[in-house]
Amino acid sequence: MDTQQEATAPRIGFIGAGRVGKGLAWGMAQGGQRVVAAASRSAVSAAQLAARIDGCRAAPHAQDVVDGSDLVFITVPDDAIATLAAGLRWREDIAVIHCSGATEVAVLDPAARAGAQTGGFHPLQLFADPDVALAGLPGCTIAIEAEAPLLSQLEHLAQVLRCRAIRLPPGCRARYHAAAHYAAGFVITLLNEAVELWHSFGVGREDTIRALLPLLRGTVASVERMGLAQGLAGTYSRGDIGTMEKHLAELARVGPDALHLYCELALRSIPLGLERGGYDEQRAAAMRALLLAASKP
Repeated sequence: MDTQQEATAPRIGFIGAGRVGKGLAWGMAQGGQRVVAAASRSAVSAAQLAARIDGCRAAPHAQDVVDGSDLVFITVPDDAIATLAAGLRWREDIAVIHCSGATEVAVLDPAARAGAQTGGFHPLQLFADPDVALAGLPGCTIAIEAEAPLLSQLEHLAQVLRCRAIRLPPGCRARYHAAAHYAAGFVITLLNEAVELWHSFGVGREDTIRALLPLLRGTVASVERMGLAQGLAGTYSRGDIGTMEKHLAELARVGPDALHLYCELALRSIPLGLERGGYDEQRAAAMRALLLAASKP
């Protein structure tokens, strides 16, 4: 960035220097953005964030970040956002953005009442480690909620991070965030169900995971290549009632919880099988009837 560009570029500050804050701040700085300050409950964390960005300082207080920035990203835990926003002095020529998936932008109303622009900027990425997250940011999606002109600024930052941007309407963040669990945490929950079933006939956790991960990778690759319905494989892609009956009989012996979960997932797989063209509505009705009968207490 040349001197003239630097003079007009927005000053970006971060309040919260954990995994999300570091990953985003480092990514923005690598993309040529002017990240100038970071504050955190942990002075060490703020110093770590700032140390990797030229011209960025570790601020002793969150208010220092607000006073010296044009765009402030709040990257603290969700339950701390409201208290933080209410405890700072905001101004008209600033924008404040939180990075929570489930928290509504209205939690930033104390800043809005002072004339600040407010928004949400949530990367659909796992931030277990900031360096891993930084490497994984390109290609991921960032959900943005803001009004113009802040909206275009945040969409530009998503481009800087080499991410796709989607726009969220007000009031839907918790629904959006809950849906994301089906592609992340709940997949692990389902793998754990498989681990428990294999354990019942003597196969250990590590061997089960090593056996099933290639299957999971193949499934993800199929969806990426062909879409949801055409990527569906197995019993419910082809309407194999004989195999389904074997599954139901065996899971009934395992226990009602395992049977109920299987039936619920199977019922939700049938519309995809129909869309795929694997069977007709008559066979789908027969499959639904078997599943509903099996799931009754």
